[in-house]
Amino acid sequence: MAGTRLLRNVAFVLFILYTALLLYWMFLGFGRTLRPGPPYSYNIVPFDTIRQYCRAMQSFPFRVWGVNLLGNIGVFIPFGVLLPIIWVSMRRIGRLLLTVVAVLVVLEASQMLLGAGTMDVDDIILNVVGVCCGRAGYVLLRKRLGIVS
Repeated sequence: MAGTRLLRNVAFVLFILYTALLLYWMFLGFGRTLRPGPPYSYNIVPFDTIRQYCRAMQSFPFRVWGVNLLGNIGVFIPFGVLLPIIWVSMRRIGRLLLTVVAVLVVLEASQMLLGAGTMDVDDIILNVVGVCCGRAGYVLLRKRLGIVS
């Protein structure tokens, strides 16, 4: 199973590098600065932010609503592919989603507490959709190409 081990090792390196890039984007990228303490910005109403962007799509350029909606999905697709390759336990959808949601809640709360952004339940929802899309890609790789054991 040298091919499987190599695939897992490559996936792990990609996971580490991509996670570092994502953490940079979440806490320092896009002109963010860390300024811990109140006032805290958050949204705990599911689909509120998503609904606002959908209603105002014509009023905002794609760069605004596209990055917020599609970007939050797209940036988490790699995790849906990489996590099941690296850790066998993440191949079960329940375990994958439980782990991802727990990590996302911590990251979103950290963004708010460190003043790097808003804690938004809709970001978590969109990120989970991205992980699910990535997992669908993983399943396709596994079934169609037979390269992932």
